Amino acid sequence: MPAISRDEVAHLARLSRLALTDDELDLYAGQLDSILTHVAQISEVAAEDVPATASPNPATNVTRPDEVQPCLKPEEALAMAPAVEDQRFMVPQILGEGE
Repeated sequence: MPAISRDEVAHLARLSRLALTDDELDLYAGQLDSILTHVAQISEVAAEDVPATASPNPATNVTRPDEVQPCLKPEEALAMAPAVEDQRFMVPQILGEGE
């Protein structure tokens, strides 16, 4: 027995205000049935003692403390730039911007 019928797909399409042809209803009913069947199979495998996870690999956020560090003054940063304008690096125009 299919997990979702063609009539249910037609009903969902009407609720979503989608105008689907008969061929589209048949196609989507088959695709949705396949998806729902796979989800049901996966649900059967899940065990009570296995915690739900978003990823199989544990993730930790590795960050450093936010501390002020010595850095270049604007004049030092721009000293070796090929072109400077208004204390900013001047670069060639790309993608036709400003035309």
